[in-house]
Order: sequence, then structure tokens, then C-alpha cells
Amino acid sequence: MSESRSALALSSVPALRVGSLNRHPPAPNGNYILYWMTAFRRTRHNFALQRAVEWANELQRPLIVLEALRVDYPWASDRFHRFILDGMASNRAAFAPTNATYYPYAEHEPGAGKGLVRALASQACVVVTDDYPAFFLPRAASAAAASVDVLKEAVDSNGIHALRAPGKEFATAHAFRRWLQSNISEDLETFPLADPLSDLPSTRRAEVPDAITTRWPMADLEPAVTNKLIRALPLDHSVAPVDQMGGARAAGARLSNFIDRLARYDAERNHPDSGGGSGLSPYLHFGHISSHEIFRAVADAESWSVADISGRRDGGRSGFWGMSDPAEAFLDELITWRELGFNFCAHRNDYDHYGSLPEWSRRTLEERASDPRPEQYSLEELEQACTADSLWNAAQTQLLRDGVIHNYLRMLWGKRILEWTQSPREALDRMIHLNNKYALDGRDPNSYSGVFWVLGRYDRAWGPRRPIFGTVRYMSSANTARKLRVRDYMNRYAPRSQQSMSR
Repeated sequence: MSESRSALALSSVPALRVGSLNRHPPAPNGNYILYWMTAFRRTRHNFALQRAVEWANELQRPLIVLEALRVDYPWASDRFHRFILDGMASNRAAFAPTNATYYPYAEHEPGAGKGLVRALASQACVVVTDDYPAFFLPRAASAAAASVDVLKEAVDSNGIHALRAPGKEFATAHAFRRWLQSNISEDLETFPLADPLSDLPSTRRAEVPDAITTRWPMADLEPAVTNKLIRALPLDHSVAPVDQMGGARAAGARLSNFIDRLARYDAERNHPDSGGGSGLSPYLHFGHISSHEIFRAVADAESWSVADISGRRDGGRSGFWGMSDPAEAFLDELITWRELGFNFCAHRNDYDHYGSLPEWSRRTLEERASDPRPEQYSLEELEQACTADSLWNAAQTQLLRDGVIHNYLRMLWGKRILEWTQSPREALDRMIHLNNKYALDGRDPNSYSGVFWVLGRYDRAWGPRRPIFGTVRYMSSANTARKLRVRDYMNRYAPRSQQSMSR
């Protein structure tokens, strides 16, 4: 995205979160405001939607919200299509009682949606879209901006801290946390509106031109219809949908359930048997829920106010927020670690390349690249959880079956892939492929942080120097099984014949 900020500061959306993707002015005689929803697929706590509503008020025009789903995105599968379409159905229900016109579109073949954004933009006053720093979305936003003749803005609603506020990348979580502790107060005073659609002007609803809906029909989001569509599309049908439903409504239910368990988070989150994690990462990835909404729920549960923030500015992991230990631990994951990954992707085009690892970790891994491996498995063997390590197989089986891996075991999962693969570069390729192919929260800045942490990103050198790992942090399945409660997890995801840790 261009570093230039939008010249018109209309509203309460912080200027740092609004950027211009082209040099065109608004077209005040256009028929509507167009919000192209790509990453923040929700109606609440959404700065991008709020910005579009502000333009609607400024120019007294109705609002069209386009949420589109293409066929040929990388790793496209039944799993991801089903989750996104669930979210579109949830959005349709949320938009129905408002003055906004919701336009869901799902391609029926690759390339069928080409030209849709340009056609809608040709009659718009302004186009607003989502500023998301990873996957194919930045390229899609820039390409569309070059093809439209009105102002196109990208708005950041990724996290609590404005994505581009630091103006630099951070090498460690400690350094980023120290920055946040000194700078996040302003972000806490400028939360997005919970319900931006309530501020829409009381104009008539916009009508999508017949010529557009004839060529690009609105999606029928009834489950029977979308199930049939998914079966007919050229997707990866081997990656099946999961039982977990997508969408803002399901995300809200998951959040409510987690808040009821928040007091146990610090003690139980690392134990696979406990189910102590939040389970919110898929919904955060697809934009079905915002970190602002999650933060508010935690703060309300803690009876917290901004006045409770301590004077701590040393980058420590606890004691800053003035909340309970479980809440502090969770917010460190939600804000520090999650937004650290977004920070990296916003400043590095090579965020998913081996060369983006820190110099020390590349050097030590390459020094040990020729070390003998205790075992070597093909990508197919890894994919199908066919190793001699039953705990690793259980984690991979969870990924195959449920589209997630327990957060602690994801670290072990990656470390063993490094140990079983001929080179660190090949290990990275395999981790990215498996995570992005199967994980609901894959293809995400936070997910890339986890994969690259395995090879040393955001970490430091550890001793003693080991074969294969050098000074990159080492983990073993045997040690992990001794430290954590895994019996129920193994019973669920690993065949009984495999339930012994070989290493």
C-alpha cells in the first residue's frame, strides 16, 4: 500500500489506519459508496466498514458492501470455502435489517468474478477496502486500485495497535512489547464502533445495477445450495470441511464460552487435555471477529478500565494491564504475539521466505544442514501422519481432522519436521504447505510467526549446540509428553497401537 495517507480525515477512524491506494479524488456524483470486504468479514468492530459509513454520511449516499469469494486462491479447498460461506450467510443475516446493501458473490468457475469490482466502482463515489498485509490480498487490492477511476482507500482493522504506527519491524517479542507498553494508550482511546451500521444515513438502499447482477449473480447462501456449489468447484476436495462453523455468530459464541473459562487460561492453555485455549484463531484469521471485541470482553470480565494500566514499560510479559494473571497471559498472545506477526508482514515482502530468518539462525542451521537425520519422511508420509512418533502423529491428525493444532504442540510439530527433513529450507517449505493447506488459521501473519519461530524468528541462540538444530531451540516429543497432560489428547487423535513416545 502507498505510504501516503488519505487527504480527507472525515471521522473518528484514526488517520494512521487509513491509506490511499491511488491518486484519484472522490466522485461526489456517484450513486453509492462501495465497501469491498476482503479480510474483515464482519459487521461489528470494523474500522473499514466504519470508514465506508462515514463516507456515506459525508456524501449522503447509500452503501453497498461486496463480499466476494474466488475459486483459485492458493490452497483453495472445501474446508476453507465452507468456513467462508458460513461467514457470508451470517453476514447476510446481520446486514438484512440495516440500510446497507449486502452483495455476496461466489465464483462458479475460476476467473468468473474478474471485472466485478471495476464494474461496481465505475458508479461509486469512493471505494473502501481492507488493509491486510499478507497472502494474496495486498496484490489484489493494489491491482483493483489501478483499474478504478475514483478514490480507493485501504483501512487497517487488523489489531489493537495501528499496523503502521511503529514504522519499523521488531526482532523480538520483548522489543515489540516494550514499544506497545509505551505507545498503546492512544489505541485504547480509539476503538472502532461496535455497530458502525447504526450510523448509516437514512437514505434509500442502493440498488446494484441489473447489468452487474445479471453477469455476476448474488450468491444463494442456503446450505444445500452452497454444499452443491462446493462439490462442483475445482477445489481440493481432499481437505474436507470441519465440524466447526464459521461466521460472526459462531465466533461470538466461542468468545462467550472462552470468557467463562478465562480464569483457567494461564494454568491450562499448554495442556492438550485441558482444552484451555481460546479457539478463536480461525475466526480472527477470517475476520469473523475482531481483537477489539475480544479485548472488550476480557476487560469487562475483569471489571477493568484504562486507569488500571501500570507504569511498567520494560517489556515484561505480565503486570502491565493491571488484570489477573490469566487475562494478562491471554492479552500477551492476542496483542503482543499476534500483532508482532502483522508488524513483520507489513514491513517485509519476504515474510514467507527463508531469507527473512535472522542471520544467526540461518548461519547455525546451514552449518548443521549436512548432519545425519534420525529419520527422514516424505511429504506424503508427514501429511498422512505416518511417522514413528505417536505424539507428532496425533498433532498432525488433529490438523487433518479439525483444521487446528493445539498451540503448544504446533511448536513441537514444526521442530520434528526440521529434524526429519534433509535441509532447513525444505523443512520450512513443508511446514508452510501443511499449515496453509489444512489449518483454518493458516495463511495468516500470526501463523507465519509460529512456523518461522521454529527456525529462530523472534527467538535467540540456545545451548548446547545440537546436531541439525545448532543453536536453534530444541524440543522433543518425550520431554513434551512428560511436561504436559496428553493422555486424553492421544486417545482422541492417535491410534492406541501408536501411543508410546519413540523419542
